[in-house]
Amino acid sequence: MSAFAETTAALPQPLVDLRSMPFTLDGGVAARAAIGLVVLATDHTIEHEWRALLGGLDGVGFFATRLWNDATITTETLRAMEGNIAEAVRLIRPGERIDAVAFGCTSGAMVIGDDVVAARVHEVRPGVPCCSPLSAATEGLRAAGCRRIALLTPYGDGLNRAMRADLMRRGLEVPVVGSFNHENDNEVARIDAASLRAAALELGRRPEADGLFVSCTSLRAAALVQELEAELGKPVTSSNHALAWRALRLAGVPDALPDRGCLFRLP
Repeated sequence: MSAFAETTAALPQPLVDLRSMPFTLDGGVAARAAIGLVVLATDHTIEHEWRALLGGLDGVGFFATRLWNDATITTETLRAMEGNIAEAVRLIRPGERIDAVAFGCTSGAMVIGDDVVAARVHEVRPGVPCCSPLSAATEGLRAAGCRRIALLTPYGDGLNRAMRADLMRRGLEVPVVGSFNHENDNEVARIDAASLRAAALELGRRPEADGLFVSCTSLRAAALVQELEAELGKPVTSSNHALAWRALRLAGVPDALPDRGCLFRLP
């Protein structure tokens, strides 16, 4: 007999032992919408920002899973993530409803391709709508009336050129680009608010741009969106900000959240 069994067998019976108390079930924390969120193993930021962005929405739950990745952000390390997507998604609420899946890597989705990311998700969640930060930001900025955007990233030159080209293929002009030019994802997550704010304002003030996109789920930019929009007089979004907005809409949640930037006032 195990030590645990010996210990419990020696205990006296409780004076009251109600073993089948009645209960009813409700819809749980995701009664309205259940959103699956694929997070990189090195990401410090997205779950923190999503808790703030989706806070106050009763019945809307997001369920995060982690995907293995290298902390060094290169085209090769990003492409290598594809093989881990399906298994990561398999861990999200097995056997339970998921209304949308958000893939939480901007540059990774760009390198792998939105259609390939969706195919890997659909291996285990057939038919569930998917979104990535780049597609979400593009749709949000265009819906907000932007056509020429400033792009702020932490990436190196190769990824910046690729992202600019990708955004232009999606129908946005990108006349203004700025970068922190830093490849370590763990340190990108520690770029402080003052640095982000200064860089965003420098790029966003350029008259050539009518909106601003801060790319990378590790950058802590979502909390600055409302303040930056007020100062610039232009729509602003970030990877985590746009991804949360798009995932909500795909999951069937139309609620306006007016204190979280212009995207969250859009239907």
